[in-house]
Amino acid sequence: MTDTSSTSGSGETPKAEEMSAGFSFGDFLRSPAAGALMGFVVVFCVFAVFGFSRNFLSIPGVTTWVNFASLVGIIAIPVGFLMIAGELDISTGAVLPAGAMTVAIVSGHYDLPVLVGILAALGVGALVGFINGFIVTRTEVPSFIVTLATLFAVAGLTLYLSILFINNTNSFYHAPDWAKSLFGGKVYGFNSSVFWWLALVAAFYFFLHKSPKGSWVFALGGDQESARNAGIPVRKLKISLFMLCSTCAAFAGALQVITFNSATSQANFGLIFNTIISVVVGGVLLTGGFGTVMGIVFGVLTLSIVTQAIGFTEIDRNLSFLIIGVMLLIAVLMNDTFRNLATSWSTSKKK
Repeated sequence: MTDTSSTSGSGETPKAEEMSAGFSFGDFLRSPAAGALMGFVVVFCVFAVFGFSRNFLSIPGVTTWVNFASLVGIIAIPVGFLMIAGELDISTGAVLPAGAMTVAIVSGHYDLPVLVGILAALGVGALVGFINGFIVTRTEVPSFIVTLATLFAVAGLTLYLSILFINNTNSFYHAPDWAKSLFGGKVYGFNSSVFWWLALVAAFYFFLHKSPKGSWVFALGGDQESARNAGIPVRKLKISLFMLCSTCAAFAGALQVITFNSATSQANFGLIFNTIISVVVGGVLLTGGFGTVMGIVFGVLTLSIVTQAIGFTEIDRNLSFLIIGVMLLIAVLMNDTFRNLATSWSTSKKK
């Protein structure tokens, strides 16, 4: 089972000596990241051609979609972990504004240190994630239904508490200079969230593809009962993944309020679709057990170009949803193809 999980997750041969032999272009072509990279290259080239005269390749053009990608990407990879494990979390659309409002109220309205506000936001995210994971692992209710319920519950609670504490559903907060530089500043037009995203990508990549526990995530999506029989702590791992997802969503909310100096308690339903589409375009199967961190990164960048950079091109903005729909359908079809390639190649190697 371990061999199968590793193969499904990364497209690499399960043999340890071959895994440590270095990069293999053949392995890469059989991995879900390959389709995501090809999709990104195609979309980038198309937009570069149509947007060349409108400065798509300029610093303002690039930072527009990269900055957007960073906030979506911070959440998309943990969402991808859950999908690889066979679960789904759509409550992130309410956790992000809850995290943002927590920072704005704690550090803005009550003048507590900004780190206290950020820690409070992360605590809110962890709590929501724990509730999601606890209910999913203790009941037969699908994670989609559980997180749909918490989506509306957290959204309603955020609105109620915002009115209770500050008598407003929106709040403004100007962080100290050092916090602004660290969490909401700009470097050549790139928000601080971009660098936080890159750091998290490195950490997530190590966890999923290099650490022993990464294979546990794939095992959950492959065969949960076999994973439990193999000694994997299924319940603890699922709860941890839900907590990671919600905590990252809250952290993205903290970065957002510090960057833009404002927060709103309104649920961000668009974020839910953006993260899930990014993950699927990034090569993660809806049925679980297959996906890569880099594939999700390319999926996030591809979606961000289509949704944010279309104004820098000659393409009609009204076509952005059409492009996303076609892109999503192609991605789903390609994901099955890459999975079959990886599976058939792994089987042939064992014979």
